[in-house]
Amino acid sequence: MSFSGQKFAVVGLGRNGLPAARALRDLGADVVAWDDVAEARAFAAAEGIVVKDPDMAGLDAVVLSPGIPHLRAGAHPIAVRARQAGVPILSDAELLFRAVRARGSRARFAGITGTNGKSTTTALLAHILATAGWPVAAGGNLGVAALALPYLPDNGVYVLEMSSYMLERLATLRFDVATMLNISADHIDRHGDMRGYVSAKRAIFDRQEAGDVAILGVDDETSRTMAEQLRAGPARVVAISSRTPVPGLASARALPGAHNAQNAAAATAMAQALGVDADAIAEGIATYPGLPHRQEVVAEARGVRFVNDSKATNADSAACALACYQRVIWIAGGTAKEGGIESLAPFFPRVVEALLIGRDSPMLAATLAAHGVAHREVGTLDAAVAAAWDSAREAGIPILLSPACASWDQFTGFDQRGDRFRTLARAIAAGEA
Repeated sequence: MSFSGQKFAVVGLGRNGLPAARALRDLGADVVAWDDVAEARAFAAAEGIVVKDPDMAGLDAVVLSPGIPHLRAGAHPIAVRARQAGVPILSDAELLFRAVRARGSRARFAGITGTNGKSTTTALLAHILATAGWPVAAGGNLGVAALALPYLPDNGVYVLEMSSYMLERLATLRFDVATMLNISADHIDRHGDMRGYVSAKRAIFDRQEAGDVAILGVDDETSRTMAEQLRAGPARVVAISSRTPVPGLASARALPGAHNAQNAAAATAMAQALGVDADAIAEGIATYPGLPHRQEVVAEARGVRFVNDSKATNADSAACALACYQRVIWIAGGTAKEGGIESLAPFFPRVVEALLIGRDSPMLAATLAAHGVAHREVGTLDAAVAAAWDSAREAGIPILLSPACASWDQFTGFDQRGDRFRTLARAIAAGEA
């Protein structure tokens, strides 16, 4: 078995950690697990997983869920003890790579990172590969936890969405094809400063060799600089942008806007690097169904489209959505990122009215007031959808949930926020039927 005779501590038993603990156990490892939440510990124990605060003695590694800090102020105590004891702290993507190689498979690894667009590009590339008939498994920061992905043969491809949190916990994983889509300020509290964040993102290209491909979006200055730095090799550098021609994109209804043009260009370049036939790439682009919570049209009533872009948890991501509309009712708010929404000022003339929700709505309201944008602080998403419908239904203006903020103040995540928006929108549409 891949990890027979090895001992791991898995810390954090949520979407990432519990599948990792199960997989490591099934692959022969000695596993102990821990979560600070008693309910999570009880759930894991009910599955037969040994649950206890781990002793560092004899551990081969600590597998820390991505959301748990291991550096700087706020590092989890178990992570601090691991570092003091010299025990490696790894992501489950690293262990997937080791397990695949231990079983003798030469399946290739394709990694995608960037501040925005990771999930769409990951899902799009996986769709292209599946359309071409290739064995493929996609996951990581998107969907299925990496270590829970199935075993693939030599001709398979693992397509992994890699967050900065996951990238700073790799040791041997080498991506045959790696993509950096874009970089803007995000997760600064976790990485200390912008330089720390950029350094974590750049790690996706670590350990690449001659014959590997490094793909970088060059629509932002930081990524352009990184592309120039990487041109010395050993990997071949391919620059893409939102202006790169993409066969099949004109027919892709699920990929609106310049940001999705960049995502499609990245997925196309990755597929080409892997050797996918040009016709299969074009068909995959054209037939891509899209992901939930990314400019997802969830309902329509009286000509008003309800658009769920709940995944837009920062201003740059919301800008991509706002750029797609000439006039829009905008629902925004939650827990704001550094800089708030000031950078969205060029798009404010498109906003007929903004409905603001969540903890930082007063800060967003101040920015909108300074730019003369009509707005109301309505508190909750339920109130925002009702108010938006009142404003939009006679004029046929789209209602866009693109919060430009994280959701933790009122929801368990952007997905729960988007699901609630979908439910509210469909209830209105049903009432108008």
